[in-house]
Amino acid sequence: MFSVVPLENEGELGSMASVAGDRRIVGEGADEPATLGEAAYQRLRADIVAGALEAGKPLRLEALRHRYGLSYSPLREALMRLQSERLVLSTALRGFSVAPLSRKEMKDVTETRILIECEALRRSMRDGDDDWEASIVAAFHALSLQAERQSRLSGNMEAADMLAMEQRHHQFHRALIAHCGSPRLLELADQLHVETQRYRLPSLVGRVARTSPRDVSAEHQQIMDATLRRSEDATRYLAEHYRRTAEIVDVSIAWP
Repeated sequence: MFSVVPLENEGELGSMASVAGDRRIVGEGADEPATLGEAAYQRLRADIVAGALEAGKPLRLEALRHRYGLSYSPLREALMRLQSERLVLSTALRGFSVAPLSRKEMKDVTETRILIECEALRRSMRDGDDDWEASIVAAFHALSLQAERQSRLSGNMEAADMLAMEQRHHQFHRALIAHCGSPRLLELADQLHVETQRYRLPSLVGRVARTSPRDVSAEHQQIMDATLRRSEDATRYLAEHYRRTAEIVDVSIAWP
């Protein structure tokens, strides 16, 4: 049985999942699901990542049908996709369940993410052009603005504010590696981001116990500056950034 160390505004996690799911469903253009299966996939994934669907709990199709207002077929399609992403497990006798949380899994996915993104960053620094550099600076600026807004809220953040912060954080890290020239590396990076997000998300809400102060904005600045210099230091800073997050996650979850 896994539990998260109590956080301030812990209830926002469920709200954040709801906002994330709703935004993906009602979005326009590229963000709008093309099929009911895609809609089911996005809603389920958002709820699993945010912890609204608890790790280790069974995923009964009838309960999911009532929760999301969708039929069995798109829900099964979504569960199969999530199983391939290691967010859902399936057994012959018990059916589907949310993948459990595990310290070993968390460390493994963190180190794999470092391996993939550092290689993608090296390739991007080798081949990146002016537009790539400009996209990194723009993403960093957008992230910094959102961080400033969040700091002014003094812990009274709405779920939408947390979602905006999370999206801009991902956009910054995606911009760093966007010019790697490998769709497969980018696809793996996106998948590993989601896998780490379900461990990391509680640290976005309130104050995590037993952790020292951390200047995440300074870490991002350091990564960006080294990247724009095309310095190998950028990969070292990126790896350190992810490992610091893993250390925070490690003390924020009550492992068995």
